[in-house]
Amino acid sequence: MDRRSFLITSSAVLAAPLAQWTGAPAAAAIAGRRVGRDAADLFDLRLKALRHLDDQVGAGETYQAATTELQMITQVLDEGSYAEPIGRRLFAAAAEVSRLAGWCAHDLGRTAAAERHFRTALRAAADADDATTSAIVLAFWANLRYVHDDPGGALNLIDRALATRRRITSPRALALLHVRQARARSVARQPSAAYRAIEDAVDAYDRAGPAAEDRPGLSWVSAGEIHQSAGNAALTLGDPRRALTQFDAALSHHDPYDENRETRGVMIYLARRAQAHLASGDLDAAVDAASRVLTMANGVASARAADSLSGLRADLTAYRHVAMVRDFLELINRRNRPDRRR
Repeated sequence: MDRRSFLITSSAVLAAPLAQWTGAPAAAAIAGRRVGRDAADLFDLRLKALRHLDDQVGAGETYQAATTELQMITQVLDEGSYAEPIGRRLFAAAAEVSRLAGWCAHDLGRTAAAERHFRTALRAAADADDATTSAIVLAFWANLRYVHDDPGGALNLIDRALATRRRITSPRALALLHVRQARARSVARQPSAAYRAIEDAVDAYDRAGPAAEDRPGLSWVSAGEIHQSAGNAALTLGDPRRALTQFDAALSHHDPYDENRETRGVMIYLARRAQAHLASGDLDAAVDAASRVLTMANGVASARAADSLSGLRADLTAYRHVAMVRDFLELINRRNRPDRRR
């Protein structure tokens, strides 16, 4: 077994007060080479590029770039001198790049590394005195916990983030917290609480302004994204028809889910749509969606996307007596078969 896939933070630690990861805001540093606003602006620009890199080339290359960027920011913090406002910006940049590294590690199946990065991000966000960044980190960490069958740990993280809601300046961050809350509740088999959390996410998102005026790392949070998450929650709760209604709404909404942003996300949602069609008894639609997932799979290095395809394959195996399902499964087998000429 690959021990990198294990959760390394115990539920006892997650249940501890959030103050365990917080401290006094960063003070000014007076020794070392002077670091000013220009350096902080450049780090922000590089973070923007890293986010787009993750969308375009995937987690593998981005993970390496993010860890290198984190080392650079850390060195500047350790060796430079700066005023308190600049120090807070640098710690916020460290938090965001560590959060991105954690997300990439999660996408690559490196769970232990992901948790280490999320813990680092949370500490850096505390030094930046940035409750919004802390909330975003906790939302991403919660995703990792419920994916690994720890909805209680996920909800604990979300509750601690929501306890600071008065200091969270981004409606999209609040919407994201409620979306993660809904998914964790669905994994915990709590339908009423899950659907109530979706309503809270919609209410929070309705208060959001244009994406350009919100946190740069949350431009992907849209009404369509909330509908997709609502569909996932419904599917987990065993209501495939509700799930399909939400999946359809995600694409038809005037603020839709962006299918052009990144391939792996589309693969995951298509796999879940296929599972919903399968659970509803529509084999044709299920195989059609599954075939689209398989077509997109080439060149996508994502453990999450691969797991979605594997789960879909397992669900379809029960219908291998049907010709079109059998043909699809054979196509997967051929693609997975090693080239004997090597």
